[in-house]
Amino acid sequence: MKPKVYVTYKIPDKPLELLKERCDVTVNEMDRLLTYEELRENLKGMDGAICMYSDRIDKDLIDYIEGIKVIANYAVGFNNVDFEYAASKGIKVTNTPGVLTDATAEHAFGLMLAAARRIAESDRYTRAGKFKNWTTSLYVGQEVTGKTVGIIGGGKIGASFAKKAKGFDMKILYTDMIQNKALEEEFGAVFTDMDTLLKESDFITVHVPLTESTRHLIGIEQFKKMKKTAVFVNTSRGPVVDEKALAQALREGYIWSAGIDVYENEPQVEPDLLKLENVVLTPHIGSATVDTRERMGMVAVKNVLAALNGEIPPNCINFK
Repeated sequence: MKPKVYVTYKIPDKPLELLKERCDVTVNEMDRLLTYEELRENLKGMDGAICMYSDRIDKDLIDYIEGIKVIANYAVGFNNVDFEYAASKGIKVTNTPGVLTDATAEHAFGLMLAAARRIAESDRYTRAGKFKNWTTSLYVGQEVTGKTVGIIGGGKIGASFAKKAKGFDMKILYTDMIQNKALEEEFGAVFTDMDTLLKESDFITVHVPLTESTRHLIGIEQFKKMKKTAVFVNTSRGPVVDEKALAQALREGYIWSAGIDVYENEPQVEPDLLKLENVVLTPHIGSATVDTRERMGMVAVKNVLAALNGEIPPNCINFK
């Protein structure tokens, strides 16, 4: 008998077909995410699951679905899963690292350009039929080429962003808990402390995981240290930034503009941000390319198949 696997939201066809070859697969076909209660009931009796980052897999749910062997997160982040408690129950938890590095860095760079050059604002202006003639003051933005970018988090995504910034002749500063010599040698990045980065950067982009130490890493004190012409970008995790403080910084002119892809209380967005013109908002689509989403699916499926075969999956976060 094939092992039973539940997929909490549709994934691309190629990885899904591979999973179906080896497993009895049930997929949530609704065009929405499951509620917590639906998640509990649908995972009951399953041998494995592919879950979304928005699915909350807490201690109570893990107790309810005891007997499941693997929970494969279709995401790099995994703070939605109580992976330590899962380990105590013998459940392997996995993620999909590496495959979305360039896509996320691309999106961060796109947000930076859009916020700096006021692209979303001017698009709305044009669509509304307000463009009557060219003037010297019409949607003047910040130039990117040759400016200083500060990268908070010098890991894989931060390094991919630095590679793109190098093509724009940008001076690159970065800060992290661990110095990345390869980042310095390849792109000329300069390792510095957070305060120096905040004060000297024209553009600031965040690429750190969400941990207790990074929660509200950026708040009103940090925004006040930035240049009034600074453009701030976050594609990491929403709670890394104090969203109310961001809205205040944009509203009161502590910074020029922002590009945001992730939110503290997804899918809810801080209401004050929605009222502001000087922020570009996207719905957590940093990894949303056709190629990347398929690669994520393949990694998740291979993690599931390995675990169901009694192996430690290649991207297991709670067993070695």
